Amino acid sequence: MIDDVALTFSASSLLALNAILAIVMFSIAIDLLPRDFKALARAPKPLIVGLISQFLFLPALTFCLVFLAAPTPSVALGLILVAACPGGNISNFITHRAGGNSALSVSMTALATVGAIFLTPLNIAFWGSLYAPTRAILQATQIDPVSVAITVGFMLILPLALGIWLNHTKPALTARIRKPLQWLSMTIFVAFILVAIGANWASFLSLAGVIIALVIAHNAIALGTGFTLATLAGVTSYDRRAITIETGIQNSGLGLVLIFGFFGGLGGMAVVAAFWGIWHAISGIALAKYWARTKAPR
Repeated sequence: MIDDVALTFSASSLLALNAILAIVMFSIAIDLLPRDFKALARAPKPLIVGLISQFLFLPALTFCLVFLAAPTPSVALGLILVAACPGGNISNFITHRAGGNSALSVSMTALATVGAIFLTPLNIAFWGSLYAPTRAILQATQIDPVSVAITVGFMLILPLALGIWLNHTKPALTARIRKPLQWLSMTIFVAFILVAIGANWASFLSLAGVIIALVIAHNAIALGTGFTLATLAGVTSYDRRAITIETGIQNSGLGLVLIFGFFGGLGGMAVVAAFWGIWHAISGIALAKYWARTKAPR
């Protein structure tokens, strides 16, 4: 049964994934300066709409999907966990390609990452405990929200702070390394996920068929949530593209770290996060190519 399968992931592999995600976060942070946050503080509406979409509406709608579809507990908790994560590392690249507000995208990623210290464990615990089958997993693993917060903090917040500091103090250096580092970190991350899947290929194939349709539907809900909420809030098309992509691109790498670090690599959860990492890139790039055909009014 899928809930009894645990994918193998060594301690050294988990450490490597932590390091890769830290590098990815650092590569995003060197695009930021303190003044970027000041500009958004003067006109915060799109940022607030985006964060509400990501941390309030997406987890709530994910719970509705889980309740209606009633997947096995580990798959259900995997969907809830992914929805509780901040925006993914490729969202800024995809927003740029889509002709959306890149500054808003980067700032949303940064603030969502900071907020994830508290909101990710809170959303996992709250929504996971509302559904009896996932509540049983949470009780069995006895996940400590403080430990999750510490993991998120060291893996994401520290490189974020270092990247902003370096960009502020050494702008010439960050200008030279920005693009190469972003491409390198993205390539390493994708390669790592593929290697991890390859090491568990038989288990992945046996579980993937159950999960693919749910992940595609979940990602469509995420993109639709961002687009609908941004439209109802009356933000510009330029900002709406960024909010849509930020809500639809989740940090599945962080999800994998939490799954292997706190849930023992539980099969359904791990395959949900791994397939999310593949699918959201496909759907995001496809959406970006569609949007790139027309310029968004600012």
